Amino acid sequence: MTDSAQQDLPPLPTLGTVTRRVPPGGARRMWQEGEVVGVRDETPRARSFQLWLPEGYPHVPGQHYVVRVTADDGSQAERSYSVASAPDPEPGPGTHIELTVERLDDGAVSPFIHDNVRVGDRLEVRGPFGGWFVWRGDTPALLVGGGSGVVPLMAMLRYWRRQGRRVPLALVVSTRTPEDLYFKDEYGPESTILYTRTAPAGTSRPPGRIDAEALAPLVSQPVPAEAVAYVCGSPGFAEAASQLLVAVGVERTTVRVERFGPSG
Repeated sequence: MTDSAQQDLPPLPTLGTVTRRVPPGGARRMWQEGEVVGVRDETPRARSFQLWLPEGYPHVPGQHYVVRVTADDGSQAERSYSVASAPDPEPGPGTHIELTVERLDDGAVSPFIHDNVRVGDRLEVRGPFGGWFVWRGDTPALLVGGGSGVVPLMAMLRYWRRQGRRVPLALVVSTRTPEDLYFKDEYGPESTILYTRTAPAGTSRPPGRIDAEALAPLVSQPVPAEAVAYVCGSPGFAEAASQLLVAVGVERTTVRVERFGPSG
């Protein structure tokens, strides 16, 4: 995709009180073509695609869609991508979703999407799926993401803001460098950014992996210890972060983990 093909994502509709309507009769399992209405680069290797789904229904932050692409020889490949956007308000059907895709050079789907999908094209998707790693906006939440693992957490953050910050929430994002940070312009005082390799000038914390010192101040204030913790990232990051949360006082039973990684 050339630079001239890039467009800013149009703003999502203002979110009021959302009561999710369940797709009837297994509709989420049916493939549909979503129209690409916006594309935005997040990092040198990650790109967000906003789709309009004519048969879509509001998702719950933390859910994902399956994307299917078809090669010239007719072969097909599927991959799951988390939704980065907050849910559209009622009524449905018909909804916007935003999927953020990291390019994996040896991947079966992401290179095709990055190289070929432009505004006005269509993508085959089905969903939304997921019932464990979801946040409905009614409980305090501590969100911890590493790299591309911030994508489903961004859906939660956006939803929290649009519903008026009704419950305590804090977000911790671990990223290698400033250039690798997803959604650069969307972090506020509720967010803590940790750099593991290179930190921007003026950052008080030197580069380093996530540690208890970064998480401990967030437990009890501003987020109560009984908050649900959502951890998303690579297997190594997810394991380390979830153990650190328990070490600083988060109840083990309230930690929900989703691991990202290349598909076989």
